[in-house]
Amino acid sequence: MHLIAQILTGIVAVIHLYIVYLEMFAWTTKGKETFKSFPKHLFEDTKGMAANQGLYNGFLAAGLIWSFFIRDPAWSCYVAYFFQGCVMIAGIYGAITVQRSILLVQTIPAGLAMLFTILYQSTL
Repeated sequence: MHLIAQILTGIVAVIHLYIVYLEMFAWTTKGKETFKSFPKHLFEDTKGMAANQGLYNGFLAAGLIWSFFIRDPAWSCYVAYFFQGCVMIAGIYGAITVQRSILLVQTIPAGLAMLFTILYQSTL
């Protein structure tokens, strides 16, 4: 269970590192291809706002990665729960307000990571 939980948590962290790249550095190029429902003429004007969003996604990735370096297994799980929960809430909000596919990209992977973290912690 622990390995699966860590792999899934790592996948969620990598997804968020990609979102950091997309929103902070490739908003006006790759961002246009990714966020198709967003008006193309607004990408240049919203570069700063997107970079700010990217920074927040970086904090989520950093928290998930941090959970790997905590030696106490219970505390590692607690930190992972917090950041997995943040990702899930952000994904639900994003799916409601921006694009439904965010639910599949963020919420479901974070939910699976949390489920396996719970299963792992139950064996401690």
